[in-house]
Amino acid sequence: MDDIVKQAMQKWPNVPDCYGWLGRDVRGHWWLRDAAAQAQGAFPQSKGWRLEHAGWIAFIERNYAADAHGCWFFQNGPQRVYVELESVPQVWRVQPDGILTTTAGVGVAPPQDCWMDEQGLLYLLCADVLGVVASADMLEAAQLLEQGRWPALQEVSAQALPSLGGFVRSPQALVQAQGMSGG
Repeated sequence: MDDIVKQAMQKWPNVPDCYGWLGRDVRGHWWLRDAAAQAQGAFPQSKGWRLEHAGWIAFIERNYAADAHGCWFFQNGPQRVYVELESVPQVWRVQPDGILTTTAGVGVAPPQDCWMDEQGLLYLLCADVLGVVASADMLEAAQLLEQGRWPALQEVSAQALPSLGGFVRSPQALVQAQGMSGG
């Protein structure tokens, strides 16, 4: 987490959390969801506007984490902006040497488990975080599986991924179901 973010959290410790305003799709793209986008439906049916500013994307990804309940958020200064997920919390990139990284280029541990869903998407559990392999990297991933460098592939239903990976796809829906407010 950025030092400036940590300092803002100490300076303003009681800023309310934000829900529904940021989404992440299965390709790892970030989506800004203003009130109009949210009024048109839940993410990903109503995505909003794709964030394309490289600096903002890098800032979000450096300050992206999960809380104790498995809800992923972006720590924006003193405010937690909870993320609506189309699929899973991370997107893994396969480097030419077989090393996995996040979309921000941060290296991750080798896979603990590998699954494929009914749509042919490949998911890897790395350091207890579930991510989908970027579609552009599937050839490299298939080669690593064939070489036995990753655990044996298992089948999984996309609906089972949150339980399997210990994450919440919609923190906003969770908060609303609990009768709490989220803005």
